[in-house]
Amino acid sequence: SLLQSLSHCKWGPYCARTDQFDNLEKHTHWGIEFVERYTKFVKERSEIEISYAKQIRNLSKKYQPKKNSREEDEYKYTSCRAFLMTLNELNDYAGQHEVIAENLTTHIICELTRYIQELKAERKSHFHDGRRAQQHIENSWKQLESSKRRFERDCKEADRAQQYFDKIDADINVTKADVEKARQQAQLKHQVAEDSKNEYLTYLQKFNKEQNEHYYSLIPHIFQKIQEMEEKRIEKVGESMKTYAEVNRKVLPIVSKCLDGMTNAAASIEPTMVSSLVVESFKSGFEPPGDVEVEDYSLSMRRTVSESSYLNSRGEGKPSRSNSRGKLWPFKRNKLMSLLASPRQPPPPPPTSPSPGAMPNGPQSPQQPKEPLSHRLNEFMTSKHKMQCLRSLTRGGSGPEDCSHLPPEQRRKKLQAKINDINKELQKEVDQRDALTKMKDVYVKNPHMGDPNSVDPRLEEIGQNIDKLELDSRKYEAWLLEVETRLAEKSDPHRRQSGLYDSNATTPVNNNCAPVNRESYTEDHSTEHHLKSRSTDFDDDFDDEDPLPTIGTCKSLYPFEGQNEGTISMAEGELLYVIEEDKGDGWTRVRRNEDEEGYVPTSYIKVFFDTNAKGAMTYI
Repeated sequence: SLLQSLSHCKWGPYCARTDQFDNLEKHTHWGIEFVERYTKFVKERSEIEISYAKQIRNLSKKYQPKKNSREEDEYKYTSCRAFLMTLNELNDYAGQHEVIAENLTTHIICELTRYIQELKAERKSHFHDGRRAQQHIENSWKQLESSKRRFERDCKEADRAQQYFDKIDADINVTKADVEKARQQAQLKHQVAEDSKNEYLTYLQKFNKEQNEHYYSLIPHIFQKIQEMEEKRIEKVGESMKTYAEVNRKVLPIVSKCLDGMTNAAASIEPTMVSSLVVESFKSGFEPPGDVEVEDYSLSMRRTVSESSYLNSRGEGKPSRSNSRGKLWPFKRNKLMSLLASPRQPPPPPPTSPSPGAMPNGPQSPQQPKEPLSHRLNEFMTSKHKMQCLRSLTRGGSGPEDCSHLPPEQRRKKLQAKINDINKELQKEVDQRDALTKMKDVYVKNPHMGDPNSVDPRLEEIGQNIDKLELDSRKYEAWLLEVETRLAEKSDPHRRQSGLYDSNATTPVNNNCAPVNRESYTEDHSTEHHLKSRSTDFDDDFDDEDPLPTIGTCKSLYPFEGQNEGTISMAEGELLYVIEEDKGDGWTRVRRNEDEEGYVPTSYIKVFFDTNAKGAMTYI
């Protein structure tokens, strides 16, 4: 309506200049500012999308499993794999926000930025044409006004000249020459007035024509262009808003797929499989411990060879809590083998005339079934592995090369994994050797392609690597065979029971007051052969033993001559250090100095325990 009113306006040029053009200029300027404001809004939205996508990607990367870390092992569980799939889907979800930002920048921000520049240039051109048309009509109006004022002035001067001529002509006293002069002056003024009139009429006709063209042709055309410019601007903004919505709508199917992927990942979690993997991962292969037998201290008889013997109570993996390195056996390897081959005799009874404070009677052992030495040795080997595993966990070390610090089942898996790795490396080396061999054959047949001798150093190096890998493979396979053999022995109930004595076999009981004789072990040839085959396994475990801490002192009541291996002689009244208390078999382990230690009859000494000591009596 504004443009139509302007196109049919009958106002003067000043009215159009001061009112309508100013209003249109303000309106179009506001329109450009609106487009710039909307462009700024889309730009900030794009920045938000980029920032959000970056934060989402960083979050996904933060919780991704690190390479060569413990977290990689955790992703064998379905719940962890589902979480990893969720992180991957979240990463794709962040990518869709990046797509939104990219499309907003390409289809809206860049387009509107370029269009705003074009809009400003077009608006400037239209208003420049309008200002020029206004200036032209104003100049034409000024010329018309000037000619009009000049025509008015000339007409007034012509009237005054005519009045003066009439006055002179009526005066009888004026000469004829003065009258003629006045007449000529009047005629001249009339001619000037006529010329001014003609000029005024010409300018008037010209102005009317230009004014008609200005208000009916030129200005409506300019206003029409401005109107088209405004409509195009509004349409452009509408298209941008529609594009804004479409950019967001296009990513919705992919976002929906990402969410569906997260849902499917959650549905893939299998609790039963996870628990099965946990059992498989941490299965140790250890046999459950047997029932603990009753130790009846109310009986007055001494204990014979039973579960509390040296091979069990001191060799069944009862570590000391002292700062020194805990050992499973309380004596050196050579003493151990001697004792296993020729066990010491039962403690002798005290003399008939005991000194004050002596113990006339020692405790008697209840009847217990015997177990073969091979079964004891197998249990010791199992306990050794347990202790080494505990030491490895405590010290945080990687353990020995043969993985003996691990439980049997875990050791088998570890050895198998190492064998697989060695085989892979061996295959790589073999492939390289074959490739170099072919290359050398080519060089031999075609000397111009290369020197065959240049390949020999690398072939020699690869050959050494193959020999080393094959040696390592055989070594690990031997260890694996040993572990699998032990696991097979434990899993075979007939083999486990073959080494046990008959449960009805009992030890003889002596009801005398003196200490009863302790029954010695008996070994068959198979057990002796088994000990010989295992003797090398004990070398590292019993050499350089740390001395056991003292748990008290004792005073000998009678002299004693230690004639058997593992015992120590003492004189009457001698003070010795106690390093291991009596376990119910009638013997106490004592030490004279760093190099002299052994067992003495408990009934021959009087013991004074140190309550603050943490030694052998604290065994679990």
